[in-house]
Amino acid sequence: MLTNNQVVKVGIAQMDVAKEPLTIRTSGLGSCVGVVLYDESKKIAGLVHVMLPDSALNRTTQINEAKFADTGIVAMADMLKRQGALRLKAKIAGGAQMFQFSSDKDSMRIGPRNVEAVKTQLRKLAIQLVAEDTGGNSGRTIEFDPATSILHIRTVNQGVKQL
Repeated sequence: MLTNNQVVKVGIAQMDVAKEPLTIRTSGLGSCVGVVLYDESKKIAGLVHVMLPDSALNRTTQINEAKFADTGIVAMADMLKRQGALRLKAKIAGGAQMFQFSSDKDSMRIGPRNVEAVKTQLRKLAIQLVAEDTGGNSGRTIEFDPATSILHIRTVNQGVKQL
């Protein structure tokens, strides 16, 4: 990953923003999807760690917007626009199928459903998906550098790659 000491860390079902020279990172992406929204010209990026595809799955009266694809991406886009971002693009990673099930039940396909929900929301918001590293069955840690617009992805047993 990057050697930058100034890293904004985003936890599971959280979101945050970083401007250069900071980078932004999340780990623990199994079936979750890390969604990076960024504006290349403004050198600003937001990262939301999406756990579930749809806020209709919420079981409490309070909603954590960052937890769901449908609410988290909208909230992140709004947050970036309030900070001056104009032309948002996206890079995503995660959405692995961490366990094998003998059932074909859709409810067990959380990783692929998260990826589908993220892509649907990006299309609704007319945000271009520039690159993705999704699926498989390995966990990931990602770090995005707003200065270069490079997404660094460390995958268990597969090393590091850049998008």
